Amino acid sequence: MNENKSFAVMTTKEFAASLASDAPAPGGGSAAALIGAYGAALTTMVGQLSQRETGTEALMEELFTAADRDTEAFLQVAAAFAMPKQTEAEKLNRSSAIQAGLRTCTESPLAVMEKALQALRQMEELERAYNTNAASDLGVAVLAAQTALKGAWLNVLINVASLKDRQQAALYRERGQQLLAAGEQLAAELYERILKAIEA
Repeated sequence: MNENKSFAVMTTKEFAASLASDAPAPGGGSAAALIGAYGAALTTMVGQLSQRETGTEALMEELFTAADRDTEAFLQVAAAFAMPKQTEAEKLNRSSAIQAGLRTCTESPLAVMEKALQALRQMEELERAYNTNAASDLGVAVLAAQTALKGAWLNVLINVASLKDRQQAALYRERGQQLLAAGEQLAAELYERILKAIEA
């Protein structure tokens, strides 16, 4: 992060500049979480315009926090790779630290996937009775949550591939696949219904 500054308090331009730099973090994982946060924010807005409580304001804050955690997890792995590896004990400690960091790097995007699915479910509730003048806003919210879900899934996949504990890797993968399947189906259904509302 930029001088330990949370992404939640950066301007959008500051975050974009940080993302565009040659630093390896923040990267796609943090971007996916922030995109999900914007989707949650849009859902909150549509809820207010529809005089309905959505619960997505809390999710927005959680996704901002998740963006920070994703970058922190990556930096943990980077620090582990920089550990000394001259002796056998050092090699063992370094390998253990790398694997611990990779687990954190996998759990972080899984948490984003869970929050993205929660956001989609809140959107589903809202879509049943909302101010259709804001249909395009809700549609963008759906797409943002879907992007967060799929973007986080890519980060799960790239990290489980490096885990030595293949049983744990399989459990992470299974959980991610469940979240992806549920979220993808829900996002597709919501988008189609919102599209029809706009075209009607």
